[in-house]
Amino acid sequence: MGSHGIELLKENFKSKTACMTGFDCYRTYLAFKNHFTRDKFDYFKYGGKTNVSMSTFNKRKDRYFFEKMSRQKKDGEIVDYFTAIFSQCDDPQKMWIGEIIESGEKNYAEWQKKVQSLRYIFKQEMESFCEGKEFNSLFECKSGTHPPVVKEHLKKNLSIESLIILDAVINFKKNLDKILDDFVWETVSLKMNKYKPFLLNSVTIQNYKKILQEVVVK
Repeated sequence: MGSHGIELLKENFKSKTACMTGFDCYRTYLAFKNHFTRDKFDYFKYGGKTNVSMSTFNKRKDRYFFEKMSRQKKDGEIVDYFTAIFSQCDDPQKMWIGEIIESGEKNYAEWQKKVQSLRYIFKQEMESFCEGKEFNSLFECKSGTHPPVVKEHLKKNLSIESLIILDAVINFKKNLDKILDDFVWETVSLKMNKYKPFLLNSVTIQNYKKILQEVVVK
């Protein structure tokens, strides 16, 4: 990822070799679920931890999944894995273990490829998004409807990563949060807020700013 300027922030998980227990894996899962679904819960503030007892874990019928994950992946990989799971689903509120068990590895592999090629993907999506259009009009709301930037995301033409990068560069989301009052945008906006600290840092933002400038001035 480093060659593409993408750094997942793992200050709380410095060891890539230490093994988690199944219980540790379960707590990490809950921390990610709370982070991506609760506005006031901050994964980093709480060090990726949640208050849950071992007895609660032992009562879960799906605990075998977390035991298996703890044996297959190191702690840093678990962080990447749940970042992928919750950032790529349409609605983290509806994410459940059965879905993760069925398609988690596939989604994780696809996410890894995406972040490794994120500069290329961002440039390609921006070129398609901006072609033949006046740039500022792409963020305008008419009669309370979603602006083109949101519509293109909902149509899967603009990834959540590109939305986050675009907002980091031009800060468009703040205005939409004031104007739009619907569940669809609230879900997208919350995911952007929650995913951003796993995806970007101040150095990479400057790199993407240059890419956007090149696309817009063409």
